[in-house]
Amino acid sequence: MNVSTCASAMRACSYGHVKPAEAAASGPWDNGRGPRVRVMCLGAGAIGGYFGGRLIEGGQDVTFIVREGRRKTLLEEGIRIRSTFGDFSSKAKAVTTDEIREPADLVILTCKAYDLDSAIDAISPAVGPQTAVLPLLNGIAHMAVLNARFGEERVLGGLAKIAATLSADGVIQHLNDWRYITFGEQNGLMSDRVVALKQAFDRTSVVAKAVPDIMQEMWNKVVHLATVAGMTTLMRASVGEIARTAEGSSLMIRFLHANAAIAGQEGYAPSDAFLDEYRKLFADRSSGYTASMLRDIERHGPIEGDHIIGFMLRKAREHGIDDTIHRIACTHLEAYEARREAGRL
Repeated sequence: MNVSTCASAMRACSYGHVKPAEAAASGPWDNGRGPRVRVMCLGAGAIGGYFGGRLIEGGQDVTFIVREGRRKTLLEEGIRIRSTFGDFSSKAKAVTTDEIREPADLVILTCKAYDLDSAIDAISPAVGPQTAVLPLLNGIAHMAVLNARFGEERVLGGLAKIAATLSADGVIQHLNDWRYITFGEQNGLMSDRVVALKQAFDRTSVVAKAVPDIMQEMWNKVVHLATVAGMTTLMRASVGEIARTAEGSSLMIRFLHANAAIAGQEGYAPSDAFLDEYRKLFADRSSGYTASMLRDIERHGPIEGDHIIGFMLRKAREHGIDDTIHRIACTHLEAYEARREAGRL
C-alpha cells in the first residue's frame, strides 16, 4: 500500500458540487406509474446478490454483471437467498462485461476497494448519459474516482449495512437482521431517481433510506471505520481488549478526534451525539467489536488499508492535523501487505 496511491485521482474532483438540473434529470425514473427501472449489478455475491435479488423480488428488471463461472451458475440455478425475512429464488439474468449491449438506468457497484479499477472497467459499458451509479463500498475515497470517470451527476452516495455470505453452493445466506441501504444525491437534492429507487426498495424487505445528507453520513461512517479499523488492526485486538489496557481508551478516543477533525475540515463535522456514542464505545471494556479489516488480516487476506487509513493519512496531512497515529497504523498495514505479497505470513 502506497500512501500516494490514487492521490491525484482523489484530488481530481471534490465531493458534491453537482449541478441541480443534471442531478434532477428524470429520464426513466419518473413515468407516473411507479418505478420499474433496468438495473445492472456488478457481482452476485453476498451484497450485490442480496440487494439485486430483493429488487428482482420487488418486480425490477435486474441483470448481474459477473465472471463466466458465476454467470453459468446463475443461468442454470438462478439467484437464491436464505433469510429470516423470507427465502427467495428466481431465474436471473447474467452477463459478462463484453455482453453488455445498452446502458442501464441504475448500476449497483459492489466490490472491494482494491478491485475498484477493474470494477469501473467492468461497469463502463452499462453507464450511459442518464445512468445512475450507486456504489456500496467502505470508505469515501472511491467517490472522487467515480466522479472523475463518470461525472458527479451520475454518481450517488451509498451505504449498506448487511451481514451475509455466499455459500459454496451459490446460496446467499443472510446472517442477521441487518438489511439496510442508504443513498442520496451528492448535492443533497431529493431527485426523481432517488425517490424512485426508495420506492423500488420499499416493495421488498430491504430497509431503504433516501437522504438529503448522504455525504455527511458517509463521512460519519469513515470516521468510525478508520478509527476502529486502525486501532483493532494495529493492536490485533477487539475494542474491549484495547480498552482494558492502561492507555487503550485514550488512544482510541485521540484517534477518533483526529478523524473527526479531518471530516470537519472537509465540511462534514460529526455531531456531538455521534462523538459521544463512540467515546462510550471506546471506553467499553466488555466490547467484542472488531473491524472486518482485522478479520481479513487474521485470515491472511487482502485488505482495504489504503482506501481507509491511507486516505485519512493523506487528508490529515492536507489539513495540517496531527497524523501520528495515522502514520503508525498505515505503516503497519503496509508492512502486512508487503509480507503477504512475499508469502511470509
